[in-house]
Amino acid sequence: MDFDLVIRNGTVVTASDIWESCDIGVKDGTIVAVGPNLPTRPETETIDAEGAYVTPGGVDCHVHLSQVYEAGVDNLERSVITEGAIPDLPNYVADTYDTGTRSAVAGGTTTVVTFASQMKKDESIIPVIEDYHKLAKDQSYCDYAFHVIITNPTENIVENEFPRMVEEFGITSVKLYMTYKPMRLRDYEILDVMYAARKLGITTMVHAENTDIIDWMTKSLEKKLMTHPHHHGTSRPPIVESEATNRVISLAELMDTPILLVHISSEQATKHIRDAQTRLLPIYGETCPQYMFLLADSMRKGDFEGAKCVCSPPIRENKADQDAIWAGIKNGTFTILSSDHAPNKFYHPNGKQRGLQHGNLPYGKFRHIPNGLPGVETRVPLLFSGGVVTGRISPQKFVEVTATNPAKLYGLKKKGAIGPGFDADIVIWYPQATAKPFILTNDMLHHSIDYTPYEGIEFKNWPRYTIIRGKVVFSHGQVVGKMGYGQFIRREKSLLPGPRDVWLSEWRP
Repeated sequence: MDFDLVIRNGTVVTASDIWESCDIGVKDGTIVAVGPNLPTRPETETIDAEGAYVTPGGVDCHVHLSQVYEAGVDNLERSVITEGAIPDLPNYVADTYDTGTRSAVAGGTTTVVTFASQMKKDESIIPVIEDYHKLAKDQSYCDYAFHVIITNPTENIVENEFPRMVEEFGITSVKLYMTYKPMRLRDYEILDVMYAARKLGITTMVHAENTDIIDWMTKSLEKKLMTHPHHHGTSRPPIVESEATNRVISLAELMDTPILLVHISSEQATKHIRDAQTRLLPIYGETCPQYMFLLADSMRKGDFEGAKCVCSPPIRENKADQDAIWAGIKNGTFTILSSDHAPNKFYHPNGKQRGLQHGNLPYGKFRHIPNGLPGVETRVPLLFSGGVVTGRISPQKFVEVTATNPAKLYGLKKKGAIGPGFDADIVIWYPQATAKPFILTNDMLHHSIDYTPYEGIEFKNWPRYTIIRGKVVFSHGQVVGKMGYGQFIRREKSLLPGPRDVWLSEWRP
């Protein structure tokens, strides 16, 4: 057979099966055959997996890259954005498409879905989408797609521009915030978005936290001078996430529309999602590695080091919350595992140090610390090392939540699986018998951020090869792919169950 690449002698893992001593044949960037002893010609490129696990390339559907509001340019006129150029780049504190996707491929992620972020003053989302295309064009090491963050859902946007977003741009998901003053939507506005999303088959992502509780608690804590980084968590106890999660599930049930609750962190919120799923509602859950591998003591480190782990929802105090997240991965409550890669440099006045620039307190004010952690490179290896190698989850579950389900949920129909017709996006691991455990340090990573919250954690394996559309882009610790190889992927509607046509009253959309 006329293969361009054959991967030999792998333990090939899908979301349902494991095949030992298996080969994968690739032609023109697509998997065309999976089976034993595939024939090759002298010119066929061959990689010997040596019996190691071979898994689909990771699909990370929650990645913040080149978001212009993070550069401190909230009043930016969008017309000044040029291709690949962030205004005020010398003061930019996060990852661009260049550095972020370089980091992604080094950690076994072959597709990222990033965010085109509407600002509150924007009356149209079309220029927003066009600007983010400019920022990403020829800058990415891996394939990429967009969600659109909706902060100003005008009638024109939801009725006229949502259809254009789907048909012209191939974007089939939006993200809504129930918190953060510049971005949050009222329930009325959320219903407007859900109404349009249901009609068009758009997946609606929701950051669910009760913003009024957070604001009230923050003001009270500041009066008591309780402003250390770890009090970020004090201001957001689990009930903040739980209440908002339950509320938005109620809105989705009223509208009979699928939603994804993103970056779930607590036992209470997990239970709300599980209960909704038990009632057969199309409610999906996402969690992140920080809620599985870290606890809130990471925010109590001295010398303001705790600011490195400030994110929202916060990393939880209780191990019971952490255990509930692991249980939710294993029992299917969580459809996907994403990184929520939302990094800010630590040693930069516009990064995490911003929390020290307000008031005269030596430990700063948590409300001014930019939220978010770097994690696009460590997401896949963390779950493989801490889940598969330890026996805490099966290899099939690992593939399901890191690749197959993200691709299905977001309409990436050629991604996330190993089988004929799928893109040849593949990760080859080290054989576990010969893999050398190591302690992670930030200088091993490929992002532009000056820290990792997983510093000091032991990894028992790491991707040996990352392959995108049949081309090796990462090999034995080195990024060998080229910036610009990554392609924009137009998406279809979600392949997971959608509306049920079950109603709470005589009203119908």
